[in-house]
Amino acid sequence: MEQTHTSHNGATAAMPGAQRRVLVVEDDPTIVDAIAARLRAEGFVVQTASDGPAAVDTAQAWQPDLLILDIMLPGFDGLEVCRRVQAQRPVPVLMLTARDDETDMLVGLGVGADDYMTKPFSMRELAARVHVLLRRVERAALAATTPRSGILRLGELEIDHAQRRVRVRSEDVHLTPTEFDLLVCLANTPRAVLSREQLLAEVWDWADASGTRTVDSHIKALRRKIGAERIRTVHGVGYALETPTP
Repeated sequence: MEQTHTSHNGATAAMPGAQRRVLVVEDDPTIVDAIAARLRAEGFVVQTASDGPAAVDTAQAWQPDLLILDIMLPGFDGLEVCRRVQAQRPVPVLMLTARDDETDMLVGLGVGADDYMTKPFSMRELAARVHVLLRRVERAALAATTPRSGILRLGELEIDHAQRRVRVRSEDVHLTPTEFDLLVCLANTPRAVLSREQLLAEVWDWADASGTRTVDSHIKALRRKIGAERIRTVHGVGYALETPTP
């Protein structure tokens, strides 16, 4: 008998994923079944799709809270799915790739994905990443209703916390929610070097050092958008946001 979860009255506190909808798009039945089973055990409501067109149609009709999306799909690939879904409405996307190819990762981040995982991966880590992405959406919504005063300006870089907008030389720069949070984390202590582990813990709520490549890829994507010269690499340590000399 399917387990049910009561809603909106506090009874779901023990089931952090309750009532949240996750669309899993993957053409390998073994993988999709394993992901769906794990997420349902976490309390999520799960739908699946096995090709690009079905994924876009399901996302439009079902309005998921989060999308887990494989890059290699029949019909059209996950990058095109991400573009079309994000054009309909913003939704956090966790991209899956079978190849440990940084180009795939950067392109995925560029079309609106928030995070990525390379196969094979542990279901425990995947579930943790899903929870982190959803918490980030909640934090962003809260920030929108309780805006901080003022706009942070660091030379030609401008960060508007209230609207979660970034401008470079007065031109708007589109950042994903994760990229925005990463930039804010660096901007909170300009010129200070933050280790990959610190960034992973603060931005992703993920303390496992195995995820530091995620940080590197997001830094590269961020550099492409705001200018490579604005983020300094300290080899063997981490990254720092450069600011103009007073």
